[in-house]
Amino acid sequence: MAEVLVLVDHTDGAVKKTSAELLTIARRIGTPSAVFIGSQVEAARPRLAQFGAEKVYVVDNADVTDYLVAPLAEALEAVVKQAGDVAAVLVPTSGTNKEAAARLAVKLESGLITDAQDVQPGDDGIVVTQTAFAGGYTLQGVVTQGTPIITVKPNTTPPQASQAGAQVVPVELTVSDTAKSAKITEVQEKKKSGRPELTEAAIVVSGGRGTGGDFSPVESFADVLGAAVGASRAAVDAGWYPHSNQVGQTGKQVSPQLYVACGISGAIQHRAGMQTSKTIVAVNKDEEAPIFELVDFGVVGDLFNVLPQATEAVKKAKS
Repeated sequence: MAEVLVLVDHTDGAVKKTSAELLTIARRIGTPSAVFIGSQVEAARPRLAQFGAEKVYVVDNADVTDYLVAPLAEALEAVVKQAGDVAAVLVPTSGTNKEAAARLAVKLESGLITDAQDVQPGDDGIVVTQTAFAGGYTLQGVVTQGTPIITVKPNTTPPQASQAGAQVVPVELTVSDTAKSAKITEVQEKKKSGRPELTEAAIVVSGGRGTGGDFSPVESFADVLGAAVGASRAAVDAGWYPHSNQVGQTGKQVSPQLYVACGISGAIQHRAGMQTSKTIVAVNKDEEAPIFELVDFGVVGDLFNVLPQATEAVKKAKS
């Protein structure tokens, strides 16, 4: 079977859940091979092998990691050409990765599909399921030219282990001068909150305008559930919560098992970022808020009364 290349999402060799998900998807449509950017491949290799990577193509080149986006696209192109018979390239959805995927599609003269919810083999090729128009429609598409390049949302597929060899294959690359026009001059480690990463969390609790800027009940409820904390654009624009926590069309798109929207009206901008969540719960004192059209469970009430009670109930259930 042809190889399916999976770009590894990692931090200093610690492989993130999204990579295990994509390797699981890759096994459906071909032979999984990982693409590792950086020098810590030995730290990553056991986990990549655990989830089925037959090969690990390694691009250990400072010109790729020290510059923005364009060198990553060139690195992926080099791997595709070295691999030869490639059925598809799977990339975890993020702003940087989507730009790199688009550049790669141009280089390979191939079709690109972004923000996939599902990827399956089909009679006419690889069938990709997406949502469109802020989650109002579900569509299926196939790439009709070249090698399919697909960015996949996190939390779309439960990772399934399948032990493989994870043979390391070095990839030599000379990054073009044109690609090195934007250099990373400083990196600051993100402050650790003790909560899961927003895009990878199984549970997300988000606050909006209804918090009035006080996110403490939202954070307390999230912590007792082991959840990530999100925020609506209104809350972020008001300066109540960091932009890195924004959920929505202009923020991060999440698909957790459980999404709890607190004091969020449910404007289409926000719905676009969370509508594919498996179970959606809303707490809002406006019974006609648009968010209630979307939810599986709705609570009409003041979040400052509802969330503390819910937090205590969860604590008692755990004890």
